[in-house]
Amino acid sequence: MIQRIVKIVVLSFILFYVPIQGFAWGVLGHRITGQVAESYLSVKARKAIKKILGNESLAMAANYADFIKSDSTYKYIDNWHYVNIDSGMTAQQIELKLQSDTGTNVYNRIIFLTNELKREDLPNDKIVFYLKLLIHFVADLHQPMHVGQYKDLGGNLIRLTWFNQPSNLHRVWDEHLIEFQQLSYTEYAQAINFTTGNQLKTWQQAPISTWVTESYFIAQGLYREIGNKEPRLSYRYNFDHLNTLNQRLLIGGVRLAGLLNEIFK
Repeated sequence: MIQRIVKIVVLSFILFYVPIQGFAWGVLGHRITGQVAESYLSVKARKAIKKILGNESLAMAANYADFIKSDSTYKYIDNWHYVNIDSGMTAQQIELKLQSDTGTNVYNRIIFLTNELKREDLPNDKIVFYLKLLIHFVADLHQPMHVGQYKDLGGNLIRLTWFNQPSNLHRVWDEHLIEFQQLSYTEYAQAINFTTGNQLKTWQQAPISTWVTESYFIAQGLYREIGNKEPRLSYRYNFDHLNTLNQRLLIGGVRLAGLLNEIFK
């Protein structure tokens, strides 16, 4: 009983006091994904989004869902940023869970936002709000630790050191790996934004449940790699995982554009 109370207190502390960046791609990551998406928008989608956001680019709108966390009015969207899935599940089991899960999560909220934005009677304020949320959550779903385990809050409770500084597994993937490259979001997007016609077709045609399973299996590998130790990560970790990081940022941007092209066709 005492152990259970202690665990609840610790979890509550984490939920309330872990900095905002611990719950999503960091600011830079979201802007990279938004910048990539800009380059794959159709003419119709670009025109419609311009009408909605004005001079605000996808990259600059991409962090809105994190910025509003400072306002308790939006507390209800906290669990829209991720989906918790236990370890050891198959792709088929994940698919069944996603279809049967009645709780709110990043998977079913992306579907909800997509459907809402297709409505012709949606009020203008809702259109702006939902579009900014969708831009953010598509990127979130491509961050592997957003499809992590509840018991460690998507890696937030897995302690480690990053270049001798205390951190956690979630933050490594949110911020540290991206910031280590020492690029602006425009430079980063330009450096990774290379696709083939076949890749565009494959990535954009994949159902949203596939986005979930991709991140899930990457996350499972990251969990296994860390194990029960408290590792000291630095250059080697960057070398081993940079390609995966860049691919998730790129695919997230390509799929965001595909979704927006479908909504505003």
